[in-house]
Parts: sequence; C-alpha cells; structure tokens
Amino acid sequence: MTDAQDTAADSSLRIPGGTPPDDAGSSVTGAPTPLLEPREGIPPVVTDEAALARVTAAFAAGSGPVAVDAERASGYRYGQRAYLVQLRREGAGSALIDPVACPDLSGLGEALSGVEWVLHAATQDLPCLREIGMTPSRLFDTELAGRLAGFPRVGLGAMVEGVLGYVLEKGHSAVDWSTRPLPEPWLRYAALDVELLVDLRDALEKELDRQGKLEWALQEFDAIATAPPAEPRKDPWRRTSGMHKVRRRRQLAVVRELWETRDRIAQRRDVSPGKVLSDAAIVEAALALPGNVHALAALNGFGHRTGRRQLEQWQTAVDRARALPETALPQPGQQVTGPPPPRAWADKDPAAATRLSAARTGVSALAERLAMPQENVISPDTVRRICWEPPKVVDTGSVETALAGYGARPWQVELVTPVLVDALAAKGA
Repeated sequence: MTDAQDTAADSSLRIPGGTPPDDAGSSVTGAPTPLLEPREGIPPVVTDEAALARVTAAFAAGSGPVAVDAERASGYRYGQRAYLVQLRREGAGSALIDPVACPDLSGLGEALSGVEWVLHAATQDLPCLREIGMTPSRLFDTELAGRLAGFPRVGLGAMVEGVLGYVLEKGHSAVDWSTRPLPEPWLRYAALDVELLVDLRDALEKELDRQGKLEWALQEFDAIATAPPAEPRKDPWRRTSGMHKVRRRRQLAVVRELWETRDRIAQRRDVSPGKVLSDAAIVEAALALPGNVHALAALNGFGHRTGRRQLEQWQTAVDRARALPETALPQPGQQVTGPPPPRAWADKDPAAATRLSAARTGVSALAERLAMPQENVISPDTVRRICWEPPKVVDTGSVETALAGYGARPWQVELVTPVLVDALAAKGA
C-alpha cells in the first residue's frame, strides 16, 4: 500500500489519485479528511552523528523516491540556511534532522545519489540543502507539476487536499525554525509535510501522462536539477523596498551605506536584516539626509527605542555617504544588460513593440490551450529578448536556435517557435 492508501484504511475517503481538477481545482469528492498525525508518530530529531549514520543507512536501504523538505527561519535569522530537514522513503519511514547539530549531510546526500527526490517548490529548498551537502541528481517538483497540469492552486496544502483529499495543518509555516528545542506541534507539522509527498508525486505523474505533458515535466525537472547555483545578486541594496522614492545620487549613496551597514550587523548577530533596521527607515533617512544624530532620531524608524549608540552608527553611515565625491556616487537605476522596460518600446522601437504585442498575444493563446501559466510555457524575459533583437533572418531554424540559446527546453522550443515566427513577422514590425 502507498502511504495515502494505508492512511485511508481507517476512513471512508477514496483516493482518486490524479484525476483531472474540476473548475474549482479539486479532484476529490466529499469532505477532505484532516491529516493529524504521522503514521509512525513523530520521529525523534536527529542531533548526533550516530543517529545520522542510522538514518543514512535506513534511507540508503529504502526503495522508490525520497520525499525531501527543509524549514528555514526567514524573517528571523540572517540568510536562508536550513534549520530542519525532513525526509520520507518507502522502507525507511520518516526522519527529522537538525542541520545545526549535524551541519554536514553530504553522507546522506551521497547515499541518496541517483534516487529521485520529491520536493515541493524545489528551487526554494535546493540552495539551503546544497549548503549542507545535499544535492539531487534527479528530482520531481510537485508544485511545478501542478502548474503544468493546470491546477489553479499549487501550494502543498491545496495540492494534497485537491488531489489526495487530505487537509494538512499549515499553522506553523512561518515560525522561527531556529528555535531550540523545537516544540512538538512544529515537529508534527514538519513530519506531515513529507507524509504524502510521494503519493502526490505519483498522482501528478499519472495526470501529466494523461494530458501528454509528462515528458515536458521531466525536461523541466532535469533543468532544475542540473542548473548551477545562482550568481550573487549585483547591488542587492537596490532592492530596498521604497527605492522608487529615491531619485538623487547622494540619496542613493545613503541607501547603499545604510543597507551595507545593516547587512554587516545582521550577519554578525545572525538576525534578519529587517529586525536590525527597516527598509522604510533606510529610505526615510536617504530622503532627509540628516546632518546629525538629533535630526536622524526625529525620523520614522529611528524613534525613542533606538539607543544612542545605534543612532551614532547609522549617522556615521549617512555621514560617509554625504562625504563621498561626486565620482563615487552610485548611478540611478541598475545597469540593464537586456532590453529596456516594455513600456518604453513604443518610443524607442515601435516595430519591436509591435513584435512584442503579437508575441504576447500568441503565447497567451497557447498557454490557454495548454491550460498552464504563460510563464511556464516560456519565460517572459526570453520573449522580450527575442522580440527586441530578433534573428537577422526570421525562420523556424533561427528562432529555434535563439530560444535554445536562452535556455528554453526542447518542448518549449517546439511549441513556441511557430508562435514567435508569426509574431516576428507581424505587420508593422
């Protein structure tokens, strides 16, 4: 029996397993059943090398795909490290591992080499798993599978309920997972997140196969598994919320100095940067350009709860920006390597604007026929780049080459090429 079938043995719920979603996005009938407890109970948290070795051996000896999840402490701690790793595999049961106590899980990762990993929204968890030595060679992403299959709601809770007919308790998704010891209700929630993940994978595989989209999904999963780690973002301070209000270069320099000071403090204290100083306060100081601590203390975000020493460190950052020579001030806007924002196309290149409009219309119609989001049919950035700088000779071969060069998968190239060939030849382009 699968986990879902075994769990259902004590209830009257039927497991339909991958029937197509109806208009409401559900593929089950009747009231969903709350999933309240892992089948073997809450497993003990692995916190030492001996326990980790036992879990590694058990999962290496298991069979079939392995469900994997990770919990981070976003909003509480600096960075995106994992604070709990959950796994489940047939023959091994479930495991909860504390990566703070066991920071090197490369042995477990090697034991699962070649095994298909089942994750939900894989790109969110893969960076923190990679940090602790766990990188899959094969994966199945149940969120992405849901998108390709046309489910309107693809969160894990919605998918488990809509496909398998169970309700997952989601009340602890945003808690501080760096808390030690972790409360039992949180551990129960974490274990339940992988309880039915393989069952969900099996049902979605059947549905994708029924729709003729399974090969497309496999290409997408392979692209995720083989993608290199993301490059560090250039000028991350430019993503400060409210930056659209900051227009002068001296003010931009204040944002940069305050952001970088905050980041150093947050990293040293291992807390979320927003807990050190809010984005709103950074922007407020940049706009005001305070000349001293008293003027800074009068601004929103630097009120009476901010100590004198803290105010002085923020004012020092402002003073550094105020003292910079003109040549050292940041330029407004980020350096863009691709085409300009589409809103500017009509003025800069009317023919390109016509091509983009036709391409968007064509991709939208294709996505509707395929019953999936447009961004999963083809990256909007890829469409913009090809429409801004089309091949010198527009034909099937040149467009296929351009799409492949931008990283489109073979299934996307096959489906989107005719749409773009027509768009690039649109009247007025």
